[in-house]
Formats: sequence, C-alpha cells, structure tokens
Amino acid sequence: CKRKAKQTIRDFGIRKGEPIACLVTLRKEKARDFLKKTFRAVDNKLSKRSFDSYGNFSFGIKEHIEIPGTKYVPELGIYGMDVSVALGRLGYRVKRRHRAKSKIGADHLLTAEEAMLLIKDEFEVEIV
Repeated sequence: CKRKAKQTIRDFGIRKGEPIACLVTLRKEKARDFLKKTFRAVDNKLSKRSFDSYGNFSFGIKEHIEIPGTKYVPELGIYGMDVSVALGRLGYRVKRRHRAKSKIGADHLLTAEEAMLLIKDEFEVEIV
C-alpha cells in the first residue's frame, strides 16, 4: 500500500500526490521473524516511552542496512523506517468488526506493562 504526499515540500523535493512511503502488514510467523531482525538492528533495546497505554509500541530504524540479512542496493540507496506493532488478545476483533460491534471489558484490554513483559520474554528485548 503506497502512501502519497498530502502537500508539496520544496526543500525535500516532494510534490503533492507523489508516492513517498509504503505500508506493509505482517502477521503470525512472518511478523515474529521480522521483529526478531528489527530488534537486533536496535541492539535488542526499547524505550518505555515506545509503548502506549493499550500495549502497542513503535520504534525507528535509521538505516535499513542495519537489519541483519539486508544487502545494500545502490539503486535504492539507504532509507530509514518506522516499525509499529499493534498487540491484542484473542477476541479483540469484537470491538473493531463492522457488524455487531460490542465493548470489551477493561480486564480484556492489553496494558503497556503486559506488552513489555511479552516482548521481554518472547524476544529477549531489554526495556530501558
């Protein structure tokens, strides 16, 4: 899914409507493998400030060649990326689906502390 520029920014050479970003959704094993590689790119450390109150988190990578197994391609150059992860328990779709939406109890929502524990245990990442 391509993301287009909303406005022209002359200093960066970006024109309105020009594709400037790409969005990719990964799930299950592909997401786990990608996260393991990207955590290695940031030295297996995440800030507490990276987590929101619902257990989602984001972090940035300055150069894509820092990801293990990624080769430099001169035609592409070097680019950075933001990695955003949305975590949820089973049954969370009840809140987001189109038909028969329903509220989810506070006990079922994921908190930042629970997300930090999950990331520490599953990916051996240090929360700073």
